[in-house]
Amino acid sequence: MVTKVDFYSGATDKWLVACRLSAKAVQHATSMIIYIPDANLLRQFDKLLWTFSPISFVPHCRIEDSAASKTPVILSERSDESEWIRHYEIMLNLHNDIPPHYKQFQRVIEIVGIEPEDREAARARYRFYQEQGLSVHHHRLDRNQE
Repeated sequence: MVTKVDFYSGATDKWLVACRLSAKAVQHATSMIIYIPDANLLRQFDKLLWTFSPISFVPHCRIEDSAASKTPVILSERSDESEWIRHYEIMLNLHNDIPPHYKQFQRVIEIVGIEPEDREAARARYRFYQEQGLSVHHHRLDRNQE
């Protein structure tokens, strides 16, 4: 299996884009791990998933939760906390570094904000994935759709 990597660039609000992509994964019955190796940001994103839309729900929990193995979207500070993690198809990386164990996923999603330091970090990840021989695709976000 060759991991496919999708970069979504031009996000004026990376967290909202992440919420929408999470909702889309659930709609398509796809399992996803959201990798945020910062405990405070992880808590903030957890709250945002509950509140970002008044008409949708993204079933999610933290990886250490007892329901994690049955939940379509899990939040994790690490990508390798459990044996069953390999059954998740997508990793959404919300960190500036390459996520550990990215190759065990069918797809890695990277969201790139408009800030220069975010774009530069994303370019480095993009080059890394290409050098690894992965299938890398770039999608420009239409700001009217964010």
